[in-house]
Amino acid sequence: MEEFKRYLRGERFVNDPSVAIQVEGLTKDFKGLVAVNRVSFRVPAGEIFGFLGPNGAGKTTMVKMLCTLLRPTAGMAWIAGYDVEREPNRVRKSLGIIFQDPSLDDRLTAWENLRFHGIIYKVPRRDLSARIEQALTLMELADRADDLVRNFSGGMKRRLEIARGLLHAPKVLFLDEPTIGLDPQTRHRIWEYLLKLRQEHSITLFMTTHYMDEAEYCDRIAIIDNGAIIALDTPSQLKTVVQGDVISLQTDDNTRAKSELERKYAVSPRQDSQGLHFEVSNGAAFIPRVVRELEVPVTAASVRQPTLEDVFLKITGRKIRDDGASGSDRLKSTMRRMGRRWR
Repeated sequence: MEEFKRYLRGERFVNDPSVAIQVEGLTKDFKGLVAVNRVSFRVPAGEIFGFLGPNGAGKTTMVKMLCTLLRPTAGMAWIAGYDVEREPNRVRKSLGIIFQDPSLDDRLTAWENLRFHGIIYKVPRRDLSARIEQALTLMELADRADDLVRNFSGGMKRRLEIARGLLHAPKVLFLDEPTIGLDPQTRHRIWEYLLKLRQEHSITLFMTTHYMDEAEYCDRIAIIDNGAIIALDTPSQLKTVVQGDVISLQTDDNTRAKSELERKYAVSPRQDSQGLHFEVSNGAAFIPRVVRELEVPVTAASVRQPTLEDVFLKITGRKIRDDGASGSDRLKSTMRRMGRRWR
């Protein structure tokens, strides 16, 4: 918070090369709808940092503020040492962004899309062709450079957007739901490219997602809900919140079985359409015991390690996708009314 105090005194933030992103009390209020609420965090250079949360939690709004596309209502942020509000042009030169929604011109070829981006970002003309070739090669699209983007698959378009985001050699790459709408195989392939990119170029990756498996790639994760960070740590450390294995049971009478489990074993099962779910310290040993001792016949039983979905459920009391769509729709509607007033 020392940077925050210096900011209030009007002093310039001291650039720390070890910190790629710094956020202090960042807030966005859309005329009563608080999309981001006093969020603070730091991302060291070279880290893969993730925002995990349901649709409408404030992830995209946060990315837009950090990328200078939305003016914060309060708070401050720095990208690569540059103030998001005071030095927006320097911030934009320091970052690349892969938007959640498609943003390529499908009437142009892959090469033309990248060339147009390079001109906008003032990549030196003597370097532009070489950088385009390098980016296309990295994303394994060199053989499709002269093809119209309209003929690309969803995965190819995503890879081209990543190539475009890298063209001006940014220090930070923002990925807003980078694999949304893609099949699992293509999602896995995209992440192979991203991990290779991080390894070879030491670039900082900031991603938002609501996919549990995708969040596992992160060095650290901030779980965000209702515009606020409710937990921040490594994936493995976050899972310790669950405190044990996750047991799932289906019985002939789940309501009756739930009461019996609470009474006999001092657990607190959650009941849904898939059965009963609860945590115990040694799931493999517990299942034979409960099948043998439970008065209500058990028809199916399984045990697994906790996931980040379980962490979110443990902290908030609901699943990550329980009510995401409605929140997202409200935010998009509000943003449409507001219009783009600031660039």
